[in-house]
Amino acid sequence: MLKYILKRIGYMLAVLLILSIIMFVIYNLVPSDRAYTDAKAEIIRYKNLPQEERDNKFEELYHEYQVLYGTDVDNKIVRYLRWVGLAPYSNGKLNGLLQGNFGYSYQYNKDVVDIIKDPMRNTMFINVFATLLALGITIPLGISCAVKRGKFGDKTMQVVTIIGYSLPTFLIAIVFIWFFCSLFKILPPSGMTTPGRPYADNYWRDLLDRMYYLILPLIVMTFCSLGGMTRYVRASMIEALSMDCIKTARAKGLREKVVVYSHAWRNALIPVVTLVVGWFLGIFSGSIVIEQMFAINGMGNLLYTSLRTQDYDVVMLMQMFYVLMSLLGNLIIDIIYGLVDPRVRVNK
Repeated sequence: MLKYILKRIGYMLAVLLILSIIMFVIYNLVPSDRAYTDAKAEIIRYKNLPQEERDNKFEELYHEYQVLYGTDVDNKIVRYLRWVGLAPYSNGKLNGLLQGNFGYSYQYNKDVVDIIKDPMRNTMFINVFATLLALGITIPLGISCAVKRGKFGDKTMQVVTIIGYSLPTFLIAIVFIWFFCSLFKILPPSGMTTPGRPYADNYWRDLLDRMYYLILPLIVMTFCSLGGMTRYVRASMIEALSMDCIKTARAKGLREKVVVYSHAWRNALIPVVTLVVGWFLGIFSGSIVIEQMFAINGMGNLLYTSLRTQDYDVVMLMQMFYVLMSLLGNLIIDIIYGLVDPRVRVNK
């Protein structure tokens, strides 16, 4: 197993390298020049100089910024290696991703790392609760529907889940906003805290205030997740319950709960693992639709804003992070397969 994991890590690094090259090339095709923009902004201070001196000063500033950002060479390979941190700049120093230089945000005038901290924290905060709540509902519900297949409760849930699965997220959000905010007026329609943050000095009151504002997005995210996962668990359990080993277990006189939760669920868990692990890895990524509709400062909202304002340093870091999380997720899923199903083993 250790040899297999090391081999997979090697594959992951190769894929990460290829995808980083592709993303670097794509975003460098965009007609933007950070050095030119900064030089143009700074030359305004020299507006009293004669035109010829201003042009010379602009060229000097432009070259200085090119040297600073590592774009003073036309060789794309050298620029890529500088961005990663494998090739030195003109001053002989390494200053790339591997050295902790993740770029600078023009939109917020801060380093990209400082920009991502708060949206990441907010996204993880809401997604942890939404994922745990959704799994706590969908798994027992899917098992119950499979065990009671064809009965009234199962048919009712099939109708409800297919409606929830088919409706777009923004439409569900609008319905819930109308229901909880306009009709009953018990929840705020958007935002993350009370305007002005009156409880900022009290940690627990501030936390409760944030939780109050996140109740409605949590309900929407959970409801949107119920349909697909419930049907997936139900289908997996129905297949597991029809296996010969389950019929043998029942013939031996084992209790139904033991047959369902110990034998059938163990076999049904194998295909479900992919979705469950994907959900937990998804706590680091945001939902653009929900965060836009409820004015949540999360990763999805940040990605949308950065793309709209052409803040490509933020976009590239977020894309690299998502690629890395996807690769780690695939490795974790393969390892869990071996733990869940004893038949899955790596021999080579």
